[in-house]
Formats: sequence, structure tokens, C-alpha cells
Amino acid sequence: MTPRAADRTRYDRATAHLDAPLAIVDLEAFDANAEDLVRRAGGKPVRVASKSVRCRALLERVLAMDGFAGIMSFTLDESIWLARAGFEDVLLAYPSADRAGFAELAGDAKLAAAVTVMVDDPAQLELIDRARDGGAEEIRVCLELDTALRLLGGRVRIGARRSPLREPTQLAALARSVARRPGFRLVGLMAYEGHVAGVGDAVAGSPLRSRAIRLMQSAARGELARRRAAVVRAVRAEVPDLEFVNGGGTGSVQHTAAEDAVTEIAAGSGLYVPRLFDNYTSFNGRPAALFAQPVVRRPGVGVVTVLGGGYPASGVAGRDRLPVPYLPEGLRYDPQEGPGEVQTPLLGAPADDLLIGDKVWFRHAKAGELCERFAELSLIEGDRVVATVPTYRGEGRTFL
Repeated sequence: MTPRAADRTRYDRATAHLDAPLAIVDLEAFDANAEDLVRRAGGKPVRVASKSVRCRALLERVLAMDGFAGIMSFTLDESIWLARAGFEDVLLAYPSADRAGFAELAGDAKLAAAVTVMVDDPAQLELIDRARDGGAEEIRVCLELDTALRLLGGRVRIGARRSPLREPTQLAALARSVARRPGFRLVGLMAYEGHVAGVGDAVAGSPLRSRAIRLMQSAARGELARRRAAVVRAVRAEVPDLEFVNGGGTGSVQHTAAEDAVTEIAAGSGLYVPRLFDNYTSFNGRPAALFAQPVVRRPGVGVVTVLGGGYPASGVAGRDRLPVPYLPEGLRYDPQEGPGEVQTPLLGAPADDLLIGDKVWFRHAKAGELCERFAELSLIEGDRVVATVPTYRGEGRTFL
């Protein structure tokens, strides 16, 4: 029996009393992935990206482990909700225009102390001030650095279009503006190198593309390390008591942690290890989050149909954004249909061994987006469900 077949046996046994569709997290794999992130961080704390987890119980679990500290959130509403739930260090990784949220933050000392907001433009400071509605609490601020690699004099850009702040002088100027502005305190810098951390460098069946990605990422790491160090020096010249410099992501943990200028690492997808994180030379994680769909039809030899399953992930549309049938091994989509909104035909020899009501296990392309499809997660240890916990959706929270 292969390791994957053994996992299927465990998952089927653990959930035999549960009807699909359902989602699980294998706690042994989750904990092993967490330990690997800490190992790769080399002693620097790992801040958990909540968008990749979207379950308070699992955020609590990982933050109770040595090596993890703080949350990186994705909306202001979520940040406030988490802070009110007792999480004391929440870094909002994206700028917000949530005026009601800023009024709440500015009017509550406990919230203002727990939440740090992202800024990359003086207009965002203006928006916050207009939204205060009489609230006088000091707002903690983090600046974001653009990490994109630019080649050929800037004519070629590799990396996400995020912050407009790129050069040390630009960040120092905004740091100076924040430091001089009443009601704000600059506490951190963030730089997310998604073209390194979120792009696999070992694409199956594409050795030339894989080599090109590795060359690009090597160049990007070197350029960013030099520029990030210069930015940190420039900002610390304006704000000497900067609390943190955040960088990285699941795919770049050990590389980013090696930079002296970085004080903490961000990661989240590496806890669940969705399919987009299969193609890396720098680490091997264990799939920890899966979902199951029930067999509801047997249209013919070598074919079964499961309920639903069409859960595409965000990003540029393509095959890599689709979930994949994982267990039993050997199933594939019908190229004429793919994964469907309400039913999905699956082809392959294993289909002939599946009965009506049996479960087919899938892996989602991205991490936390799976939790937008399910209200709860069944937590598995060995071949038992040891707990059932709500996702954000299960708690009635849909932040985006």
C-alpha cells in the first residue's frame, strides 16, 4: 500500500460516519508542516498569514507552538474581529478604505494596541484621519516595500503590483511623514516577494521553464536583499525604534530569514500545503487540508460522477487554479467538462472500484480559499475525527 493509499484508508475510516461534501485537516501533517516552517525560519519568528488558514481554532493551535508569533490579516474588519477574540498582535497586510473600521480602531485603546495597518500613500493617512469620528487613539502603521524585480531599465517587471514605494528615499520620506503626523506611529516594514515565495521552481515536465524560474528567483533574491537592507537603514534613520521588518512567504522562508535586515517571516500556505506548493526544490510539505465529494453516479466503465467540486482558486485562470482529484490515486477530469459547479465526472481505472456514496478526496489549489466553501473542518488524528471546528464562513464571517 502506498503512503497515499494509506492516507485514504485513514480518512475514509475517520469520516465513515460523515456524509460528503466535507473538509478535513490532518493534524499530524499540519503540525509537521508548522515545524518545518519554524526550522526553515532559523530562529526568526513566523507570523501566520490568516488568509491561508481562515479558521480561528487552527490559528490558535499554530500560535501556541514555539517559533510562531502574531497574525498577518487580510482585511481591517477581520483584524478587529481577531483582536476582539483575543489575538494581541495583528498586522493588516493590505491597505484599507474601511472608514467604519478605522473609526472603531481609533476609538478603542485595546484594539489600537493590537492592530497595525498598512500604508503606502499619504492619501491613506488622510482617509484614516477623516474616518476617526472623534477617536483619538494612536494608529500603528506599517509601510510596504515593492519587491518586484525590474530588468532592462524597468521595461520588464516580474512580481505583483502592490506598493508604489520602491526606493529607500521614497520609504524614508513616508516614514518621516508618519513620524511627524499626530495620531500615528510607524512600527514596521513589510515586503512580500511573491514571485519568489509563491512561484514553484520545479514545474513537472518543464525543465527549461523550471531552470528559468530558478535563475529569475536567484536574481530577484539578490536584488531585493540589497535594496531591502538599504530601505531598512533609511527608515531606521527616521524611526530608530522600528519594531519589526516582515518578509517572505512559504516558498522563500529560509532565503528571507537569512537576511539580517529581516526580523520576522510571514507564512501560512505551508501549513495546509495546497497543490500550488508541490513544485518547490527548497522544501517538501505534507498535504494537510483536503475536501471530499461523494460519488453520486456511475455513467459507464471507467467513469464516476461526484457532487460539486468546481472550486477554482483566485489568480490568472488556468489549469493550475483548479483543485485536483487526489484519492484514490489515478482519477482525472474529463477534458470536455472539467470540475463542475454541481457535478464533476472523473475518469480512470479507479472509478470502477468506487460505489455510490464513496468519497473522492481532492486538494485545493490555494490554501485558505478552501474554507470559503465549507462551514467547518473535521480535524483528524490517525483514523479518528478528534474535533470539528468552524471556519470563518462557519462563524458567519465572509470578509471578502
